[in-house]
Amino acid sequence: MPVLAAHHIKKSFVERLLFEDISFEINEKDKVGLVGVNGCGKTTLFRILLGQEQPDEGTIYKNRGARVVSMAQSIENTDTSVYEATLAVFAPLMELETAMEEVNAALEHAPEKELDALVRRQHSLRERYEDGGGLTFRSRTRAALLGLGFTEAELQKPLSNMSGGERNKAQLARVLLSGANLLLLDEPTNHLDIDAIAWLEEYLRGYTGAFIVISHDRYFLDAVTNRTMEIKNTRFFLSEGNYTRHMELMADEQEMLRRKYLNTQKEIRRIESIVDQQRRWGQERNFITAASKQKQADRLRATLVAPERETEGIRFRFHADEVGGNDVLIAEGLSKAYEAPVFRDVTLHVRKGERVFLLGPNGCGKTTLLRVLMRRERPDAGTFYFGAKVRPGYYEQHMTGLNDALSALEEVREAYPRMDDTAIRTALAAFLFRGDDVHKELGLLSGGERARVQLLKLMLSGANLLLLDEPTNHLDIASREALERALEEYDGTLLIVTHDRYLVDRLADRVLYLTGEGVEEYIGGYTEFLAERARRAMLHEAHAQQPFQEEAAAPKQNDYRAKKERQSALNRAAGEVRRAEERVASAEEELAALEAELALPDVASDYKKASELARTADEKRQALEGLYRKWEEAQAHLEELEET
Repeated sequence: MPVLAAHHIKKSFVERLLFEDISFEINEKDKVGLVGVNGCGKTTLFRILLGQEQPDEGTIYKNRGARVVSMAQSIENTDTSVYEATLAVFAPLMELETAMEEVNAALEHAPEKELDALVRRQHSLRERYEDGGGLTFRSRTRAALLGLGFTEAELQKPLSNMSGGERNKAQLARVLLSGANLLLLDEPTNHLDIDAIAWLEEYLRGYTGAFIVISHDRYFLDAVTNRTMEIKNTRFFLSEGNYTRHMELMADEQEMLRRKYLNTQKEIRRIESIVDQQRRWGQERNFITAASKQKQADRLRATLVAPERETEGIRFRFHADEVGGNDVLIAEGLSKAYEAPVFRDVTLHVRKGERVFLLGPNGCGKTTLLRVLMRRERPDAGTFYFGAKVRPGYYEQHMTGLNDALSALEEVREAYPRMDDTAIRTALAAFLFRGDDVHKELGLLSGGERARVQLLKLMLSGANLLLLDEPTNHLDIASREALERALEEYDGTLLIVTHDRYLVDRLADRVLYLTGEGVEEYIGGYTEFLAERARRAMLHEAHAQQPFQEEAAAPKQNDYRAKKERQSALNRAAGEVRRAEERVASAEEELAALEAELALPDVASDYKKASELARTADEKRQALEGLYRKWEEAQAHLEELEET
């Protein structure tokens, strides 16, 4: 029997339809991902499932006795410690402890005639306590809080001294420990670092109940879900499988619908040509045939289902206005402290064209390091400099550089006063700001909208080094994919702080892991980072167990560093080849489309239009020749590195 079911749910706000005809069932062990663009109604659907809002149409069924728990309720802002506040989810067990203590005290002084009843009650209470997890609930609470990123010292920290993000983590711990039949988790990975997200994935994979999770983290969704629900263009789609499988199934279904739609249209045109022909002949029997065929065409037209239109997304490219030197950024021994040390002895060497990702636990100083590099803060020790002709551009995580009193149009105009309003509006339209949207004050915009404004300003900067601090925060999956494509095609250098493991795996040449003692370097993306980190941990453990092993058995540091630098250079060169191939393929497609258009009869008969297209095609061929040369140069450079 389902824990929860929805039947034909519809919801609108004023004149805007959010979604309609949503129907699904959640069974006892379902692990469901709920995806869709920002504003499509995912959180509203959660509120309907919780009974906090009523649907315009449809019904929600909840199994009697089922407990549904969500992250919507925020944890109290009191002087209670985070540990005690989280333990409150086990209030029934703590009440049983009090009851058992009272029985034990009563047993010491009870008359003989009451002993039997007290012993039976003691046994009953003990049984209920153990069956409910009483022997382990304190250790489980501590493990959950530590797993989500709290330190031992922070467990006793009052909630009133914690940030909103820390309180959200405490609330997430309470939800996970609640033992509910169904969890509704809305962006649970927000405020978590990479290690905490990995712990949450492991916990959810082993969770014995059901959950529905809203997330834009594709890596996370693939790791924890076995069903996927999507709200798209007010419609609802449900697939068996994780996010990646859902997208594959959706693509297959859309391709099948597209072919059926085109074939049906073709058949309708064929039948209607027969109808026209029969009517031209003008005999009585011809009119009868025409009427019959028209009915056939009308029946086919009634069955037409157009393929799902793609949700409109942002469209942009980053471009470096000038080429900088080979040494883009060099830092030596950087340190920073406030009341306590933030980071120390950070040494970096970033080369032209590299895609470097800076990872580390929350609070290790990643954002502070970027602020130091952008000269927003001064280091306490160490030096750094940018290479010749290097122009850095900076994406701030907290977007403090945006003026909330200005509109999107005014913000861009102030940053780029030489641009006229028409050019600014065109640029804003590519980031989905149209009409009156360009006049909305930034302070009234959502996090995703503000992020798009900041990305637009960065795109216009022409910087050849991008320092990005959590650039995928606030972005939905479609916008994340657009950003990834733009960064892949970017011809400058990247230094990125992120918790988005999908982004790291797709783009990274190198990973730098920031620790309290400096920076650890790893070659490759997130998958390689995990494997190498595990290998080093095993070596460290083996070394600790054999402290007197022969020195010759240890790897030579210089050889290892040389190997890392060679692999990093190979990764950069391979990336250049891949990007060159993509540019060539794109240019070839554009040229083929132009040549196909030139071959059309109506174009060939229009001298002026044919001349314009021919001139454009010649320009494309010349540009393509240049792209071929760059591709060959990149391939030759890669082969040269592989042979050395």
